[in-house]
Amino acid sequence: MSETATQAANVVEQGEKEADHHPYFRPKDAATLILVDRSGSIPKVLVGRRHDKVVFMPGKFVFPGGRVDKFDNRVPVAAPIPPELEANLLKGSPKITPARARALTIAAIREACEETGLCLGRKAGGALSGLEGPWQPFAEAGLLPDPSGLFLIARAITPPGRVRRFDTRFFTADASAIAHRVEGVVHADAELVELVWVELGSSPLADLHAMTKNVLGELDRRLATGPLRHDAPVPFFHFYGGRMQKDMLPG
Repeated sequence: MSETATQAANVVEQGEKEADHHPYFRPKDAATLILVDRSGSIPKVLVGRRHDKVVFMPGKFVFPGGRVDKFDNRVPVAAPIPPELEANLLKGSPKITPARARALTIAAIREACEETGLCLGRKAGGALSGLEGPWQPFAEAGLLPDPSGLFLIARAITPPGRVRRFDTRFFTADASAIAHRVEGVVHADAELVELVWVELGSSPLADLHAMTKNVLGELDRRLATGPLRHDAPVPFFHFYGGRMQKDMLPG
């Protein structure tokens, strides 16, 4: 996960008081994508290991993610997001628009491709206009990004008092949604030096941020019940009255 997304995930553990050494900043929308491989008896998630020389979280395993880009909502897609997913994204406060909900799913796909080289998409039946910049790998592979297989696992807002605050939606998608791999994105001198599929509950995941581990726990519980569903409860981690609180997004 990029520095932005890692900080977006870094909602403090239960009991930590909110900081008051910075003025109020409105949280920026961000998205994180957790890819899951369920082909074995124990589900695996894809993590990337950060370079040892980077300033922020050197050598740590992270998930791809980052802020929503202002152009994300303009990108053509292979299929719309499911109505149930849109409904989940519109729940809670601060409120967002359907266009913003769509942009969140697109941001998750874009960040995954940029940071891991793995593109979630589907073969395009027509023109690929509008796929420029970070979307060039999709155009070259004849793909359109496909958000239809994403599921919302959790939402978390960085506490007040931070210089950078994020309103992060944690998505998951099955590994079968990966339609293309861009070679050379992950290498010894890149931000991510390797990608690893790790079993849920295994030791490499023990060093993740507390909030990210909370989200993985939610994902593990949902996977244990069978196929992912949009009607499952979605936790919302936020600060209220000076302390972190876990609520469920309203049904």
